[in-house]
Amino acid sequence: MRMKFAIALAAALGLSTQASAQALTPINVSYQPSLYWALPFHYATVKGWWKEVGLSPTFQTFPAGAPQVAAAQAKSWDVGGMGSVPAVLGAARFGLLTIGLTNDESKANAMMVRGDKFDAIKANPALLKGQRLLVTTNSTADFAARSCLKKFGLDQTDMQFVNLGQAQIVSAITSNNGDIAGVWAPNTYTLQDKANAKYLCSGADAGAIVPGVLVVRQDYAKEQPENVAKFLAVFLRGWSWAKANPAEARTLALDFYKSGGLEVTPAAMDQEFALRPVFGLDEQLKLFDRAKGQSIVDGWLTVIGAFMADVGTLPQSPDPKSFVSDEYLKRVEADPKLKAFATEFDKH
Repeated sequence: MRMKFAIALAAALGLSTQASAQALTPINVSYQPSLYWALPFHYATVKGWWKEVGLSPTFQTFPAGAPQVAAAQAKSWDVGGMGSVPAVLGAARFGLLTIGLTNDESKANAMMVRGDKFDAIKANPALLKGQRLLVTTNSTADFAARSCLKKFGLDQTDMQFVNLGQAQIVSAITSNNGDIAGVWAPNTYTLQDKANAKYLCSGADAGAIVPGVLVVRQDYAKEQPENVAKFLAVFLRGWSWAKANPAEARTLALDFYKSGGLEVTPAAMDQEFALRPVFGLDEQLKLFDRAKGQSIVDGWLTVIGAFMADVGTLPQSPDPKSFVSDEYLKRVEADPKLKAFATEFDKH
């Protein structure tokens, strides 16, 4: 009898496990590895939060936002995070919706100069004329760099823009095959460590707000609005938890960066957390609020759209009201269980 009971119990448990697995809804999440704003995805995986909202994610990573946007057209991912520049590009070309913020990375996108060239250029930015700027085009670093040139009273044509991936830029600068770079963190810290590079000007220095955003394919959003809200809730919970557990959050962050092929120092990770403001549910709702006509997020993305039209990437700046939506944040707010899940650590 005991044997039969044990077999029956095992079978029941097996069915229970299968049912639980079947109850999870697949969702394809895209991001860029070893980036601060993607940490909530990692936290959620380590802590098992995806399952708590009934999602089973698969992840696709991309070296930058432009190829990530291109992959959206093929429907290879459903939701994700990216810089605001590729998000506007994706909105204009493929109808990507911006549904949340990952962080404010204005201080984390910068023009950097090799240590041996820095003092002269810092004293006289006009020395930038005629020089090469190694930068990933159609990126937040591109936007920050062009904003910096404007701050210095220089025209975009005053420098030669050389389009390279971030890893290629780091390699070029550290091997003395370039002097000036447009990069985003944590590549900024790598250049500091390996090339004694210094910040010439960040987006924040130039008065350019550079938000990172959460995006969704428009057709997926229409078909699976509840899953989009769950995705947002998981992400928001990640930052809520990180603020309440700073030591463990940093330890897991170092692991996440390393898994993406990048090792940074604990001091550099402290900079990441210090330089990149993140936003809880209440803050996001305020930033997306259109009660007075244009939301704060609308304003930020209008400037970025104008930049993309100015450099010829887009024929005209898209209207943020056509692609920026707070519908899914409001779904989180309106669902008591989902809201409690997303904000559980806010009170700590």
